[in-house]
Amino acid sequence: MLQKAQAIKDQLIAWRRTIHQHPELSFEEHETAAFVARTLQDMGVRVRTGVGRTGVVGYLGKGNGPVIAVRADMDALPIQEENQVEYASRVAGRMHACGHDAHVAMVLGVALLLHPLNLPGEVRLLFQPSEETEDEEGLSGAQRMIAEGALEGVQAVIAQHVDGALYAGTINVGDGYVNAAVDTFRAHVIGHGGHGAYPHQTRDPIWMTSFVLDALYAIPSRRIPPLQPCVVSVGIVQAGTANNVIPDEVYLEGTLRSFDEEVRDQLAHEVEAALGLVRGLGGDYRLTVRRGYPPTYNHPEVAGWLRQVARDLLGAENVGSEQKSMGAEDFGYMAQVAKGAMMRLGIRTPGGPPRHIHSATFDLDEAALPVGTAILAETARRFVCGELASS
Repeated sequence: MLQKAQAIKDQLIAWRRTIHQHPELSFEEHETAAFVARTLQDMGVRVRTGVGRTGVVGYLGKGNGPVIAVRADMDALPIQEENQVEYASRVAGRMHACGHDAHVAMVLGVALLLHPLNLPGEVRLLFQPSEETEDEEGLSGAQRMIAEGALEGVQAVIAQHVDGALYAGTINVGDGYVNAAVDTFRAHVIGHGGHGAYPHQTRDPIWMTSFVLDALYAIPSRRIPPLQPCVVSVGIVQAGTANNVIPDEVYLEGTLRSFDEEVRDQLAHEVEAALGLVRGLGGDYRLTVRRGYPPTYNHPEVAGWLRQVARDLLGAENVGSEQKSMGAEDFGYMAQVAKGAMMRLGIRTPGGPPRHIHSATFDLDEAALPVGTAILAETARRFVCGELASS
């Protein structure tokens, strides 16, 4: 399978670069979805479009045996690309800075490799919109596709994400929770503004916020058990209009990351307690905490399949099992519907520096494309052919 994937490397690169040049934001992936559907149909693959708004589902095999899904996300980010390459984004302020263009190209490659085979079961290809964010109803692309039956009848689901810390030709697949849950808090610290020369006549919300920030940043080290990983980060602090005016309020926004459900609940409680400090200082607050993506759980059996296939294709020395990250992934929703696993695919050029996602200079070593394609395709093939065992 790896040899077959290497033989279509130029096609994988061409697909990836075409998608890279035409990035579309979450739930706006109309051209990308049309390109995916057209490419699958040209191969003779049965396609369903408009799934979860802009998602595409492809169907390989007979459909009357085991069913496995292979997922790729399609959305780009609101970033202005700085790379000086011929395939750079042609859309101002938008860029594939998280590797989703490569994800799509590789799952198209899975279709190209598997469609000619007489598969006894079904390989379902999920081209998902909006992994990066949620819509006006608070739903991500994975949730939308699940609600419209994209995983109905699926027994297992696999996916991958590019990893700029790993060299091309290597992968990592861990067991258990590998991506954190993500929740968001938004708060207003409310005081009473006035002239900067007379602070005693005000209830300075900036001063009160300084105590809140100290309390927020102390939550992981002083309020959560030290063996439970979590993150509290404040990303937005906004206040004021002039250097001699004390404002009426300060706006705060931040992210909460965790793996354990009890810790997740406690983080929300501790943020509330931190904001409550301002009442003892003469102020008040408003707070909302919105729950986001769940933690992503790699089912040990499915993760074992990916590791075994990768060892067979790449050699055991190129397959790791350290994967845990505080980053979040809405693939976690799919892994709640069917047993699933996501692998990390190395895209770093050997001898080169790490490649950081969500960066204006993000790029990848395209030698990784056949590797990811082959592992996903061979895992799916072995599953529907009954050739897999847990590892």
